[in-house]
Parts: sequence; C-alpha cells; structure tokens
Amino acid sequence: MMDLQSRKIEFIQEFLKLQSEEAISKLEKLLKKERNSAEENEMSPMSIEEFNKRIDQSLKDSKEGRVKSSKDLKSEIDKWA
Repeated sequence: MMDLQSRKIEFIQEFLKLQSEEAISKLEKLLKKERNSAEENEMSPMSIEEFNKRIDQSLKDSKEGRVKSSKDLKSEIDKWA
C-alpha cells in the first residue's frame, strides 16, 4: 500500500497526461468542492465572549442606522450574477 505522498505524486503524474478539457474541468470542480468542505469543517465555534461582542456591535450598528433592508440586500445580490 502506498503512502499519501506517493499517491499524490502518482495522481499528479496521471493528471499531467490528461488531454481532455472535460476531465480537467471535472477534477477542478471536485478539488474546489473538497477544499470548501475542508474549510467548513475547520471552522471552530466562537466563544461566548465573542458572540456577546458581536451582538453588542450589531445592536449599536442598528441604533446608528448602519443596516440594510432585506429588499436592498436581495437587490444587491441579484446584481452579482
């Protein structure tokens, strides 16, 4: 059985031989999906102190008018596409 490093090298060698644009695109999408999944799993919960600090800041922002309505936010998001 090969160790992880050997498997990576073998995979890269096979990848470099690929001539199919479609296969490369599929592998890119898979890699991106795995990377995003790994990042999500690495997230750690915030402390109670951080949570309360964020609540306080949000309440302050609201009182001082630094908010967006859901309608404005949706309109902004629609422009992204």
